Amino acid sequence: MLHFSRWKTILIWLTVLAGILYAAPNLVPASTLASLPNWLPKQQLTLGLDLQGGSHILLQIDRQDLANERLESARDEIRTSLRDTQIGYTGLTGTANFIQVRIRDQGQIEAAKSALERLTQPISTGLFMSGSVTEMEMAEPEPGLLRFTLTEAGVDYRVAAALTQSIEVVSRRVNELGTTEPIIQRQGSDRIMVQVPGLQDPQRLKDILGQTAKLTFQMVDQSIPVEEAISGRPPAGSTVLYSTDEPLVPHLIENRIIVSGENLVDAQATFDQRTNEPVVSFRFDSRGATRFGQATQANVGRLFAIILDNEVISAPQIREPILGGTGQISGSFTVESANDLAVLLRAGALPADLTIVEERTVGPSLGSDSIEAGQFASIIAGFLVVGFMLFAYGRLGLIANIALLANVALIIAVLSVLGATLTLPGIAGIVLTMGMAVDSNVIIFERVREESRQGRSIVQSMDSGFRQALATVVDANVTTLIAAVILFFLGSGPIKGFAVTLAIGIVTTVFTAFTLTRWLVAFWLRRQRPKAMPNGVMRLVPDDTRVPFMAFRKYAFTLSLLLSTASAALFFTVGMNYGIDFRGGSSIEVQAKGQQADIGDIRERLTGLELGEVQVQEFGSTRDVLIRIGTQGGGDIAEQSAVAKVRSALESDYEFRRIEVVGPTVSSELAFNGTMGVLASLLAMLVYIWIRFEWQFGLGAIISTFHDVILMVGFYVVAGIEFNLTSIAAILTIVGYSINDTVVVYDRVRENLRRYKKMPIAELLDLSMNQTLARTVLTGVTTLFALAALSIWGGEVIQSFTIAMIFGILAGTYSSIFVAGPLLILFKLRPGALSPEETTAAKEPPARQAL
Repeated sequence: MLHFSRWKTILIWLTVLAGILYAAPNLVPASTLASLPNWLPKQQLTLGLDLQGGSHILLQIDRQDLANERLESARDEIRTSLRDTQIGYTGLTGTANFIQVRIRDQGQIEAAKSALERLTQPISTGLFMSGSVTEMEMAEPEPGLLRFTLTEAGVDYRVAAALTQSIEVVSRRVNELGTTEPIIQRQGSDRIMVQVPGLQDPQRLKDILGQTAKLTFQMVDQSIPVEEAISGRPPAGSTVLYSTDEPLVPHLIENRIIVSGENLVDAQATFDQRTNEPVVSFRFDSRGATRFGQATQANVGRLFAIILDNEVISAPQIREPILGGTGQISGSFTVESANDLAVLLRAGALPADLTIVEERTVGPSLGSDSIEAGQFASIIAGFLVVGFMLFAYGRLGLIANIALLANVALIIAVLSVLGATLTLPGIAGIVLTMGMAVDSNVIIFERVREESRQGRSIVQSMDSGFRQALATVVDANVTTLIAAVILFFLGSGPIKGFAVTLAIGIVTTVFTAFTLTRWLVAFWLRRQRPKAMPNGVMRLVPDDTRVPFMAFRKYAFTLSLLLSTASAALFFTVGMNYGIDFRGGSSIEVQAKGQQADIGDIRERLTGLELGEVQVQEFGSTRDVLIRIGTQGGGDIAEQSAVAKVRSALESDYEFRRIEVVGPTVSSELAFNGTMGVLASLLAMLVYIWIRFEWQFGLGAIISTFHDVILMVGFYVVAGIEFNLTSIAAILTIVGYSINDTVVVYDRVRENLRRYKKMPIAELLDLSMNQTLARTVLTGVTTLFALAALSIWGGEVIQSFTIAMIFGILAGTYSSIFVAGPLLILFKLRPGALSPEETTAAKEPPARQAL
């Protein structure tokens, strides 16, 4: 395996060189890249919102609102059609999903059905759905009573059409704000995801997205005083609407619409030449200009109202006919509010109301702090891992470190080429990969040392070590890859970034371990022709360990049973400290503009807002405060209202650095997806190990991993660490790591089962554990080094994530030895348990291998 043809050598180094070239732009300022030759790669990593600041907003269309709107239009169609055909009717009423009408004359029932037949005719869905759809179905529950029911397919069509139109409108609105590279895309069947990086004023974005912006021009009804209409009943065909002033001013408005915002072709913020106040000037199309001119010409001296989303912006008097198709909207505008209204009018009205069901906003200052913390932690972690490998393996450690640096360059290069977004959990994924990437080299080098102790030459040891370790490395990394893939499909936001980074790291790790490391070893052997294996400064684990692990299995089982039972009991009694991802609510991080935050003052200000459960605590430095608000009773809209109240109460003295709002709908989905992610990953790994090994191995690996998950749940309860989306990522990563560790041990057990067919199973397990003990310790230490650096220097945002990972690594290492191994004894595994072909192929060596 140490021979490389020339074309393989060229291919390996071209891959490494390409990785370095595509990763290098991330080390160069963007201003410098423009001056470089065009043939050089210039694409940099895209930073996530948690690193550069910005807003992630999830908008949802209300299906019931669209259904109600369709039923209302159907009611008008029925009324108009029956009147036009002079068919008498009564009882035109409706409910949440149907509308019905009673025909007075029995002889006109068939004529009524014929007149209303078009309501039930299939309509072409065009680009929104495939084929055609029947929006309404007609039934006659009793003679003369016609009932029209809105179908689910009809509502789906309305939602799909509204969603497509809403994406266009939202895109126009966001682009009008002048933001750079916003992401606006469909999510699911009724949601729109909006991501705007580098946004300085997220509240303005929410205000613009939250308005339907249905603009109408209607006449003011001056037949009676508005106070009389409020105290009594408004005249037929008129409605009382209120202005946006403080206090609210009522207006009696005629329902007839003169002209609507659909006839606008332009709107601009400008200033009134007489008063110098901000106003919005507008221009109609030819149809709108004609209708507006006719209306103003016929109503000189009367008041007309400009209405936006059922609120009266202004109600000026028509002093003279407006025939030019232009005009202006005046009101209590600021320059910014006038600009925002112009943006809304130019972008057009939304076809339906959009509700913010999830918001994650990071201020630019917090993003820059996170970048600095992540970079510093990554550098420290890199030095620790590199230094440890030199300490443990000497010259072989140097080779491993070269492969590790190439590995990191390849990860960054692939992320840059794919245009993937690097998030803070993504940085954690790179740092974790640095710790785990050495695992493949450790497996290989420990196998090489083992072969050397059996008397083989250094060349034979190297060749045999790489060959023997191949299956183990592949099995171990595939199981972790399974966890990463499931995490990607079931995760969201930054968690997907973590999964992508981890998956890419696994692939590049296997590549560097069995190509670059092997080439470097072969090159070193040819050039130096060493006579003995190089050693590090010292061995953490002696070569001849004889630890009787299986002798402690009863104590280990008892300890694991007690800890697992206690964890389950704590979970059902005390409960976990669920974050807003799973229980809904708001999490707001603020930083005092002065020298120190006043926790008591903040708590006092928020108490008067009547927001229910509110927690205020110091977060990091004395200037930083974390505010948690419980779920509001009014649903998703109430969640946004609560944040707006907090902002109004604190923004004068505090900078809002991070806002996360998760409505009840999304929180339940995230909880379900998180649970399914853990269960699906365990099932997928069980299937893989069952295929690669025997059933005892698969069941033992899953039970030991499930044991680690239960212990991590208990740790979250005892430590009081907030359990959120990143916690699911931590658990799934530990699931991959634990299985990885267990597979390495099981692979050696399977090999020894073929080799020592008559050895007692407990003794064989002890032998296997001792043979893999050095690898277990070295991999655990390097991974813990990387995680410790993240925990200490990575910042508050991912500290809880890395602390949980550290505990998980320790639990996973323990279970691989004291749970996974003894379970094979419990399941009656014997050397004869292997398949007949494997047993026949196995050959007993003349003497037992030395421990």
